Amino acid sequence: MKKNSWPEWWDWKIEVTLDLLKHMEERNFDEVDLREMLQRSKSCRKDIVEGRWVIETRHERHLWEVVVEPDDFGKLLVVVTAYSV
Repeated sequence: MKKNSWPEWWDWKIEVTLDLLKHMEERNFDEVDLREMLQRSKSCRKDIVEGRWVIETRHERHLWEVVVEPDDFGKLLVVVTAYSV
């Protein structure tokens, strides 16, 4: 999927879940890294969980997946988790 054809929620304000904030240190990234990963994203696909999407990207020369859940009511892109694959 080309970025110019990504869903409208792609440009919404980002919100990080508390669960992800707890895991960031152990996974060796911070919010700045997360934002950079989203900017460098290569593709987007529906997750197995209804309403969620998986963003494929890179961080420190490794493949990563960032799981997001658009919040239509608040116009927020909630980042649920991020992990190296």
